[in-house]
Amino acid sequence: MALTSEISPYNPQWPLLFTAENRRIAEGFGAELIGTHHIGSTAVPGLSAKPEIDILVVVSEHINEVARSEFMRTLGYVRGTDLSVGHHFYRRDVDGVRTHKIHVCVAGHGQIARMLRFRDLLREDSTIRKQYQDLKLRLEANNRGGIAEYLAHKAPYIDALMNMHLGD
Repeated sequence: MALTSEISPYNPQWPLLFTAENRRIAEGFGAELIGTHHIGSTAVPGLSAKPEIDILVVVSEHINEVARSEFMRTLGYVRGTDLSVGHHFYRRDVDGVRTHKIHVCVAGHGQIARMLRFRDLLREDSTIRKQYQDLKLRLEANNRGGIAEYLAHKAPYIDALMNMHLGD
């Protein structure tokens, strides 16, 4: 079973794709928008990744969710299941291939610091970056259960890494 897209070598266009998409989505968050961040593997120079641009949107609160979801739908996004209280998720596929994921979190949500810290660790430490890349490629090569299996097998590595680097 395939992942949402195939892992490919780092593409220097990914930050530009983030910037372009960030401009498209920003108006949908209005006054509640605090900030946006390029996260995930496409935000890490030199790291192979599924070419899916991950964007973290930090908001003051979740207001007018119906209007926001409708706006996002006009841009080709589908609202997924909330990942936790205060952590909304949108995805966009083009021709059956995932291209973008949007995480919308209320300021102060624990996942904000976690996602940014993980990204920064990968950017700062070439050994961690290489270990993570090797893990992802191995999981992709052995994957039989799709994206859920892939994510479940990555989680212990990420959790252990984050536990080691809390407070750095």
